[in-house]
Amino acid sequence: MSRLTDQFSLQGRTALVTGGARGCGLAFARGLAEAGANVAVFDVVDPDTAFYTIEKEYNVRTAYYRVDVSSQESLESGFSQFQKDFNNALDICVPCAGINRHLPFLEFTYKDHHDLVSINVLGLYFTAQLAAKQMIANGTKHGSIVLVASMASHIAVRSQLCSAYCGTKGAVRAMCPAIAKELAEYDIRVNSISPGYVRTEMTAAFPHLVQGWESEAMNGRIAEPEDIMGACVFLASDASAYMTGQDIIVDGGVTRW
Repeated sequence: MSRLTDQFSLQGRTALVTGGARGCGLAFARGLAEAGANVAVFDVVDPDTAFYTIEKEYNVRTAYYRVDVSSQESLESGFSQFQKDFNNALDICVPCAGINRHLPFLEFTYKDHHDLVSINVLGLYFTAQLAAKQMIANGTKHGSIVLVASMASHIAVRSQLCSAYCGTKGAVRAMCPAIAKELAEYDIRVNSISPGYVRTEMTAAFPHLVQGWESEAMNGRIAEPEDIMGACVFLASDASAYMTGQDIIVDGGVTRW
């Protein structure tokens, strides 16, 4: 194995991905497993059948836990069971669970906004906190937390009515360097990824917008979840050992023209 290949290897490490049952979360779980990590996923829906092929395909351990990250009780219970099953191992955490609402700003309700904040902001924040505590307790030397933000934290998404979503993802990107500063003393790095338009179950609700999204990207297409996977593996691995508090935009150039 070359020195560069070795830097990208996650052999012997354990990862947790929330929202890992499908979409980008599932792609992140697959990418981490392909790099050698054992992977647990939290989600409120049953995993896509593709999840169950990961363990045999990459010779790693996988596990699924039904967890609602917006519920403190559910999240803490999920971590407790995960800790027992994996002997407190944890090196990588990717809080990816998130939701969106396609509603005009003037029609948004308190409940709609609260639902987004409870999952996209509070759920992510406390997933990262519990993961950090577990990493500190087990003394990992390869701690990496990869927060999932969005290009919507950088721009107003012209084709969607998602002011609250933009706000929640802006919160994710803003908290990243502050958390990174506090966890640096424990050798835990914290970075974020900002995906652009990705073909997932979330975006499948807007088939009439796909053509417009493609025209907004420099390369003329929207991403597949696998297009975002490499950035996650990079941030999880020693290849990014000198990166913390940073955001990587993977958007086909949408935010750059």
